[in-house]
Amino acid sequence: MAIVIAGDRSGVGKTTVTAAILASLKSRQVTVQSFKVGPDYIDPMLHSVVTQRPCRNLDPILTSEIYIQTLFTTHTQTADYALVEGVMGLFDGAVGQGGRGSTAHIARQLNLPLLLVLDCSRLSDSVAALVHGYRSFDPHLRLAGVVLNRVGSDRHLTSLEAALQPLDIKILGVLRRQTSLNLPTRHLGLVPVEELEAVEPLLQELTEVGHTCFDWSALLPLLATSPGSKSPVPVTPSDTFSQPSGSTGIRSFQIHSPHSANNITHPQSPEPVTRIRLAIARDAAFNFYYADNLDLLEHLGAELVYWSPLQDKTLPPGTQGLYLGGGFPEMYASTLAANTSTRHAVKTAIEQGLPTYAECGGLMYLCESLQDLSGQTFPMVGILPTTVKMATRLTLGYRRAISTQNTPLLTVDTQVWGHEFHHSQLHQSSQTPIYTFSGETLSQPQSEGWSVYNLHASYLHLHWGHRPELPHRFLQQCQALR
Repeated sequence: MAIVIAGDRSGVGKTTVTAAILASLKSRQVTVQSFKVGPDYIDPMLHSVVTQRPCRNLDPILTSEIYIQTLFTTHTQTADYALVEGVMGLFDGAVGQGGRGSTAHIARQLNLPLLLVLDCSRLSDSVAALVHGYRSFDPHLRLAGVVLNRVGSDRHLTSLEAALQPLDIKILGVLRRQTSLNLPTRHLGLVPVEELEAVEPLLQELTEVGHTCFDWSALLPLLATSPGSKSPVPVTPSDTFSQPSGSTGIRSFQIHSPHSANNITHPQSPEPVTRIRLAIARDAAFNFYYADNLDLLEHLGAELVYWSPLQDKTLPPGTQGLYLGGGFPEMYASTLAANTSTRHAVKTAIEQGLPTYAECGGLMYLCESLQDLSGQTFPMVGILPTTVKMATRLTLGYRRAISTQNTPLLTVDTQVWGHEFHHSQLHQSSQTPIYTFSGETLSQPQSEGWSVYNLHASYLHLHWGHRPELPHRFLQQCQALR
């Protein structure tokens, strides 16, 4: 089994609770597999640093229900414990799709119990009505218990406990408002853990919160992947269910991936191509990658070579293809601009026909210039005849996209589902866009994306999990160029 961490809304502390539970479990020298509902990149980075295993995204809109069920089964087989972090509020899914893609949808698909996190900072007796509503709204869901977050005092906790007592609901965790733990945020959510200077103290603090704030005697059986088949995990003396009343560096983390995408791809997955040396931009500026995408590329014959547009002076030797993922180029625009040799190398390689796939932050890097959050403008690669600047409005939502031309990734009229999540805007749209969009937050269809030379560049983030023919086509383009 496993458990799904859900919230009554966004911002209630699901990620803090999830990370604290994961850290406490990991300190017990057990194997822990985490999952994240939805198209998130940043929270899974934190999960992966804590567990030392890649976090897997469960998104039936970008993939399919069958895919997430198979993915979950595959990656829990070699783990002692498993945990799923939800998205937004429990029943909040894609707009206009009846809750599809919500935390509740995933819990039903995987038949997993829920742990509901509540922000109690402004709640007293009303907490009972809130919990009753969430427990009774969908009879197909099983609420295993609640975590009371941001509890103000012992008196406040007593009031909450008294209100919940008639519901006979288990309180599996209590986090006090005074808890000093604070995960830093910025314009797109949490600051990625690879950028934090004090990672080890954060992990230690998460572990301590995990040890002291949860009822482990009730929680461990819910988290175990095979209850009854594993040796009991010793509970340390610090595992007491109580809470005291008061209490820009770049890092690289080696995350072990024990699984091959071969176990979870479509039964008609293409045959691997001859070994292709694929350069993957990966540093503090570019780090938005689904673990499944990278696994699938390796399964299909790619040799993944990680390099840094921030620090390296050129592309890796023998590069036959280039993958520029999303991230935060706006936070490192001056450093990216100062690395003129790499910008020139990337531009020259693309002009010479190097198959290149760029998403969101990768697209921004390929523009002529980038205006950062402070209003300063810096030169970028310049392969795309447009500029990009940061905007106050967030562009967010799932997109149904149909390709309008052949690119290194897609053939014309291919339909894909993707996700947009960015605070930047291009000064000029492509004259020959690669997509027509429709989506939950769009009032009318839009055109988007660039394809010049042998490049596919778009704001659209794609998960290739159940569409292995897409990365297979890209690697075939790399093979043909060779």
